[in-house]
Amino acid sequence: MSGNDKNPNELTKHEQLLQYIRELPIGTKVPVRQMAKDRGVSEGTAYRALKEAEQLGLVSTKERIGTVRVDRKRRNHPEQLTFAEVLEIVQGSLLGGEEGLEKTLHKFVIGAMELGEMMAYIDAGSLLIVGNRENAHKIALEQGAGVLVTGGFGTSEEVKALANERQLPILTCRHDTFTVASMINRAMYDQLIKRKIMIIADLLEPTSRNGLLKQSSDVADFLKLSSETGSRRFPVTDEWNRVVGMITSKDVADSPTNQTLDKLMTRRPMTVTMNTPVASAAHRMVSEGIELLPVVDRQRKLVGAISRGEVLRAMQFANRPAHLGETFDALMWGGFAEQRDEENRLYFTGLATPQMSGPLGTISEGVLTSLMQQAASRAVEDLRKREHVLDNMTTYFLRTVPVDASISIVPHIIEASRRYVKVEVQAVQDGDVVAKAMLTAQTIDPA
Repeated sequence: MSGNDKNPNELTKHEQLLQYIRELPIGTKVPVRQMAKDRGVSEGTAYRALKEAEQLGLVSTKERIGTVRVDRKRRNHPEQLTFAEVLEIVQGSLLGGEEGLEKTLHKFVIGAMELGEMMAYIDAGSLLIVGNRENAHKIALEQGAGVLVTGGFGTSEEVKALANERQLPILTCRHDTFTVASMINRAMYDQLIKRKIMIIADLLEPTSRNGLLKQSSDVADFLKLSSETGSRRFPVTDEWNRVVGMITSKDVADSPTNQTLDKLMTRRPMTVTMNTPVASAAHRMVSEGIELLPVVDRQRKLVGAISRGEVLRAMQFANRPAHLGETFDALMWGGFAEQRDEENRLYFTGLATPQMSGPLGTISEGVLTSLMQQAASRAVEDLRKREHVLDNMTTYFLRTVPVDASISIVPHIIEASRRYVKVEVQAVQDGDVVAKAMLTAQTIDPA
């Protein structure tokens, strides 16, 4: 292979270490020194592999615990937290049962009742939040539950030994029981929101570097890989696997077979990470006409690549959640009801609540903008029955809206083509237009 002595199918030591980490059982501790010794590499090489594995969601490094192999697919259970995550949320300390920190909990129980009554609510996989009640700590562990001791209290050596034996964590923090329950409940909502948002990691499994070319590769290498894979575009990386360009069949057309790709490729290509929302990637690909996006880590090292078709089909056919939890948009829109006029045109009615008010005591311009955007979005979905991305929006505010006023949000489709939709939206109070907006959106065509 001209300019590139490495077989593209041969894994580097770094890639071999990543593959080794992927094959470890969930919950396995992965110390740097031990991995370096077992795999016959330097500690620096092992450390770099662990850091990339952490960015890919394959391992998790927690204070007082170390690096542990975790399940990257735990996004399928967005309502669940691990005990380690609870420990981090409440800024607490571990008293015992370190081996159980990566276990998930399905509910928490407030220990503000008599011991006999409490036992009816405690079961395996729950978390008992309780103060300085050693008997409750012991019973919870015997029932298969973890324990969080509030108020900064500890527990006995006997209970700590039981926690270690059962591999169930017992934690402590300085906060009171009510504050702890509120903190965990808020964290559960936040995780639910984040994990219901589809990201690139949901579509892409980390792969070996087969679908790529080096900048020192030549046109002959491109033609060979294109013939093997059927693809006409590839990411181009440097010797450290950092993405430096994109190469397509148009770029190599009419070039000699020994011409190196660094002279032909498009430099500084657009990239995404594993945590990029799919909707954001779709918007970039649609607006820029991009067919393939390299997926990189924080050091711009290549993780994989995702095509326009994969992204758009995922957006079109994914099960879209009715609510993403307590987002600001969901809270503001929650009080509006869908209506139809005599010509079956869509509009929405609701009340201006006190939470929508701005510094002057009237409904804030930001809230009105959001309401009009959401009404337009639903009108486009009603027309096209497909996903779309907002291109631009121009808003006019004509008068203020008092708290408790009844508002109608009326979207009107002005123009609709295969790829674009233009929408005019009016916010109306007592028959008067209080705000208007003009929006343009790109509809997502997976073809």
